[in-house]
Amino acid sequence: MKIRKCLFPAAGYGTRFLPATKATPKEMLPVLTKPLIQYGVEEAIEAGMDTMAIVTGRGKRAIEDHFDISYELEHQIKGTSKEHYLTEIRDVITKCTFSYTRQVEMKGLGHAILTGETLIGNQPFAVILADDLCDNDSEAGSVLSQMVRLYDKYKCCIVAIEEVPKEHTNKYGIIEGKLMEDDVFVISNMVEKPDPEVAPSNLAIIGRYILTPDIFDVIRDTKPGKGGEIQITDALMTQAQKGMVLGYKFKGKRFDCGSVDGFVEATNYFYQKEIAQTIEKTKEKKK
Repeated sequence: MKIRKCLFPAAGYGTRFLPATKATPKEMLPVLTKPLIQYGVEEAIEAGMDTMAIVTGRGKRAIEDHFDISYELEHQIKGTSKEHYLTEIRDVITKCTFSYTRQVEMKGLGHAILTGETLIGNQPFAVILADDLCDNDSEAGSVLSQMVRLYDKYKCCIVAIEEVPKEHTNKYGIIEGKLMEDDVFVISNMVEKPDPEVAPSNLAIIGRYILTPDIFDVIRDTKPGKGGEIQITDALMTQAQKGMVLGYKFKGKRFDCGSVDGFVEATNYFYQKEIAQTIEKTKEKKK
């Protein structure tokens, strides 16, 4: 079964960006002129998905409004030099369907994914955490596209991983595994935010997952773990013990836009990339 749906857990408060996120969803914070969640949706579309399932919460109405037509705005700028600014978002809206449900209580990522079960149904699906902003690898494509190709081969749950400094392991879920092929690990252990001295490796899980539908039953039976929350790493560890879960060391660049430092780094990176693309287009026109 092809993966057609992508789940976006988007109910968190974004407290590290207060007061900016007091009334604005962190997923709507812009890197240049595009909100974080739109980058994620475009990545899912590029990976062949056409149904976006978004788990929201109180104060997140702006997300729904963004992926909808604003008739007043369209009327105001129609036929003007500013109309082209809406080209990208119009394209996104026409290419896919959006559905929403609310996570009433914040009980961890595992609980957020379980909340989205009614939107997903009994089929494999992807998960994107919008504050992990990833830039495509020019040859391999987007991170999610790379993972979809791997899923087509092995038909099991997959998590995206990258090496992090050992002193930062307490910020991530960390995997332990055996290398199966280039950049692909069969996971034997997963630990949520371990202290550096006890971390099984420095291979950290980032906000890209492909999950099989049986994960919902596993999450239902998963007890609260680190921080009293239902951790997706605990549920995936159960699956790894019963079958196979893969860790994929992706090609591309990832920014932790859940932190101010990462958000600024991403903004600078994409700004420089846009300048380089503008210069290249100018050169092409002159030829």
